[in-house]
Amino acid sequence: MARRRPLRQSVSDAPDERLLIEAAQRDLSRFADLYELYFDRVYAYIVRRVQDRGDAEDLTSTVFHHALANLSRFEWRGAPFAAWLYRIAANAIADRSTRLARERKIEPASGIEEADQEEAQDQARVFAFVRELPDDQRRVVVMRFAEQKSIRDVAEALGRSEGAIKQLQFRGLENLRARIGGKNV
Repeated sequence: MARRRPLRQSVSDAPDERLLIEAAQRDLSRFADLYELYFDRVYAYIVRRVQDRGDAEDLTSTVFHHALANLSRFEWRGAPFAAWLYRIAANAIADRSTRLARERKIEPASGIEEADQEEAQDQARVFAFVRELPDDQRRVVVMRFAEQKSIRDVAEALGRSEGAIKQLQFRGLENLRARIGGKNV
């Protein structure tokens, strides 16, 4: 069965990344535009591979720090800027694996699987849709699924009944389904 790719951003929706890169190379404060554009994709790529949220956040930070520090050496060759960021991320993940292997005194993995970039982009779009949810729904969805808290824990943290949390979760998930369904390309 073929996998559906409902969340892919069309080329016409993407800003001209070459112009963004050149602007950031002239003025490093413009790197924020690149960061905003690619953060979700890079984070999704990393979190899928390291399976630990804290490590994924640290590695994502490392990737963008490295990209900012080396932006002046980046040369436009027609390949997407995301490919350069994914390569930096793959290297950071490999370095992490090697470091962890040394710390645990085990052999490092023979190789890091190449990126499933489409999956990372899909996850990035989902993250963006979650950020667009109304505040209460977003907080419940994040606490339930990202932080893996129980209904009871979320209810206590937000000062609501468990029934109210279930309703917010239901509405949030329905809202996400509608947004994802409406963004099919």
